Order: sequence, then C-alpha cells, then structure tokens
Amino acid sequence: MSESSKTAVVTGASSGIGAATARALARAGFRVTVGARRLDRLEALAAEIGGTALRLDVTAPASVEHFVAAVTGSGTLNLLVNNAGGAIGLDRLEDSKDDSWETMFATNVLGVVRMTRALLPALVASGAGHVVNVGSTAGRETYPGGSGYTAAKHGLKALTQTLRQELLGRPVRVTEVAPGLVGETEFSLVRFGGDAERARAVYRGLEPLTPEDVADAIVWAATRPAHVNIDEIVLRPLAQATSTAVHRRES
Repeated sequence: MSESSKTAVVTGASSGIGAATARALARAGFRVTVGARRLDRLEALAAEIGGTALRLDVTAPASVEHFVAAVTGSGTLNLLVNNAGGAIGLDRLEDSKDDSWETMFATNVLGVVRMTRALLPALVASGAGHVVNVGSTAGRETYPGGSGYTAAKHGLKALTQTLRQELLGRPVRVTEVAPGLVGETEFSLVRFGGDAERARAVYRGLEPLTPEDVADAIVWAATRPAHVNIDEIVLRPLAQATSTAVHRRES
C-alpha cells in the first residue's frame, strides 16, 4: 500500500512535535486527522495540510469516544501517533503534588491506553497498522525533580514494549520515538506554569532538537516496509548526553 492511500491520526497536534508530525506525514502522502483540545489551532493546521481537525482531550473518556467514532466512521486507519503528553513542575518526591502526578499519568499513560485500545480494531482491520508512541529519554533515565515525569514516561515505554508482544502475529507495528531536549515547543512553558524565562533557560547555550527533527524520525519509522518494525528510536541534540549532562556554550 502506498503512503498516498494511507490514513493517520496524530494526537496533541495543536503545536510542537504533533503539528510538525502532521505536516510531515501529509507531505509523505498520508491523509491526516489531527486531534487536540485547542480546536482553533487544529483547524488552521488541517486547512494547511488538507487534513481533518477534531477536538480531543485524551484524559476524558467521552472525548476519546467521540473522536474515535468520527475517525472510524470515515474509513480505514493505518497509523496512530500518540503524541499528547507533557510534564508538570520539577518537584522532588518529598514535595510532590498528587494532582501533578495524576495529570502526567492521565496524559502520558492513560491517554495512550485509551486511544490505542479504541483504535486498535481499525488498525488491525487495515491489514497494515502502526502505533507510534512519542516517549522521551526520561523514560530511560531519571533525574532529581523529575520523578513524576520519568515515572510516566517509563510507564509509556513499558506499555509500548508490552503492546508489541501482545500484537505479535497481527498486522500492527509498534514503535516508540524518544527524544531528548526539543526546542520550539510548549513543553517547558507548560512544565513551568507559563514562566517563559525559566522555559527559555532550559535551552540556553545549546542547539536543541526541533519538532521537525522528531517528526522526521516518526515519518521514517512509519514509511518502512510493512514487514519492518522499528522498535524504538532515541534521539538527542549533540549537546546532550543525558538529562543532566548538557554542554552549553559560554555566553
């Protein structure tokens, strides 16, 4: 099946990696449905790429149900990119807040579970399905102040690997794409509660990945032959070795 006849869903597509991925998939020939909470941004993106915009809150079962009904009612589905997620704060465990942890698990883990579970029948029925989960290097290491986010992304990594085993023998590929520092997104702005200066400081003195870099990895995995499963792709900027080992240029 050529990419020009394939369909894709991208969650968290109103900005950053999700929006870049939707654009890259459209350029590769996919018909793309984008989902996120900010419908105005989605509609502008859909108009740009010739796709479909549907409001989606992956933490709300009713929203997921409505979204999935619209997607599956319009035909087959070949690719699901679970991109919705994010981090909140840098509290140490002793200072952690339940609501922050609950939000991170609701988006990074349970949201992926809901979307994958609901769309899996359509992916299987396509005969050439693919689930791509956008994880993080935080799913492979830990750092002080990051216990909530790293726990959530470790959870995402575990469920991705489990899904790959559970789908063995069925025509659905499973991939995790795990980036390190990515600039030009709202990740750090959200993490720090809208503190723009603190968010900018994360990337100061280095060249981070761009959303397009991550999108390129996602599209590469998605466009391999159907018998080739890319289990995981981990990518970081050259200036980053781990979450805490980062080389910054002197100002």
